[in-house]
Amino acid sequence: MDENIISDLNDELESVIEEGQSSLREAELEEKLKEMKTETELLIRKHPIASVVIGTAVGYLIGRLLR
Repeated sequence: MDENIISDLNDELESVIEEGQSSLREAELEEKLKEMKTETELLIRKHPIASVVIGTAVGYLIGRLLR
């Protein structure tokens, strides 16, 4: 009976640890996405005309592919 209790506790502990690790990974991913957004905004502000041309070209290509 003691082994069952210990086994159950180990299972619960592993579950909690996995949840914690998942939360940390999500927080790291969120931070990286914020950094990428900021860098992209700065790049677009630095080169607005090129950004419009590239966006238009990508939109056109996606439109042609989805036809």
